[in-house]
Amino acid sequence: MPGEMTRKQFLKILGLGAAGFLCPEESFALFGKGDAGTKSIQGHVFKGDGPSRPWKWSIEGFHYAADGKNVQCQICPNRCYLEPGDRSVCRSKVNIGGKLYSLAYGNPCAVHVDPIEKKPLYHFFPASQILSIATTGCNFRCLNCQNWEISQKRPEDVESVELFPDQVVKEATKRNVPSIAYTYSEAITYYEYMFDTAKAADSAGLRNVLVSNGYINEEPLRLLARYLHGANINLKSFDDAVYRCLNGGTLQPVLDTFKTLHKEGVWFEMTTLVVPTYVDDPGMIRRMCKWILQELGPGYPLHFLRFFPRYKLTRLPPTPVSTLEKLRNIALEEGIHYVYIGNVPGHEATNTYCHHCHQLLIERKGYFISENNIRKGHCRFCGTVIPGRWS
Repeated sequence: MPGEMTRKQFLKILGLGAAGFLCPEESFALFGKGDAGTKSIQGHVFKGDGPSRPWKWSIEGFHYAADGKNVQCQICPNRCYLEPGDRSVCRSKVNIGGKLYSLAYGNPCAVHVDPIEKKPLYHFFPASQILSIATTGCNFRCLNCQNWEISQKRPEDVESVELFPDQVVKEATKRNVPSIAYTYSEAITYYEYMFDTAKAADSAGLRNVLVSNGYINEEPLRLLARYLHGANINLKSFDDAVYRCLNGGTLQPVLDTFKTLHKEGVWFEMTTLVVPTYVDDPGMIRRMCKWILQELGPGYPLHFLRFFPRYKLTRLPPTPVSTLEKLRNIALEEGIHYVYIGNVPGHEATNTYCHHCHQLLIERKGYFISENNIRKGHCRFCGTVIPGRWS
């Protein structure tokens, strides 16, 4: 890997001048063009940080290429190239003896039962419960991460419980919970664990939900989609420079994920955290909505979430509610049928209104539903089909 780059070099890569968007110092990362055959796509792998042998909660990786003793992970666009003993950007994958291993298999650090609305999913079996599991790791470096205590840790650095795929299914069944969510940290980093659990859950008649940044390559996503029933994917901005600075990733792979899920028939909803000075530009949001309409259609819900200072962005204020309302109005003007505001308790834009007759369909109070006027997927008042997955 090259050494650290100067601020001038970084801005040059982004195609920005002194008057352009400035990336905070703490978010600097290395980016390259590369593809499956290159050694460094972006970010830093952790040299010599892997264990010398597999451990109890490890499994050989499902998607990787080997080059002699070196390996390259093919799960996400980072495509980490690892020499023996190296650890991936997401901290969950290591090269042990010329093979790629995941260290995050059957060892979740978080296991909770949540309302489905918390994901957030508003058009997916409302008022149902979901078993949420997570291991450590993330393939992004978001400055505003709200779960950095687990997403930016190695599997061996946090307390975990033993819960292998068949045990996750038994736990959900025992609790009479109909769905399992792969969430909290970044589920793509524990792909093998998620895939095997999702397959077992699907066989048992349970639903699977992916909550993710969407930074995954097409082949592993298509295979996973066979067992997915729903997803909430973060569309963190619609500007590649913002993605690189704020999140440590790039935009296009996330857009490709939306198109793949759409083609595979997986229900999904989109979440955009409106970070002040990064993701609050009305022109960018309008371009984003135009892309959504052209590529995906008007029916997938879009959630604008209020930002609160977290992690490395404590210098910023919370998003003004008026900004969220302005962006929501833009999305509605462009033709997206269902646009929500999140992290603002009691706001009317947490409710669902029929896109045809505008009657109140679902009234939400926090994560709980006080009124539901959807009948077999139709508006009770005018009969319009409401896109989603309904009981």
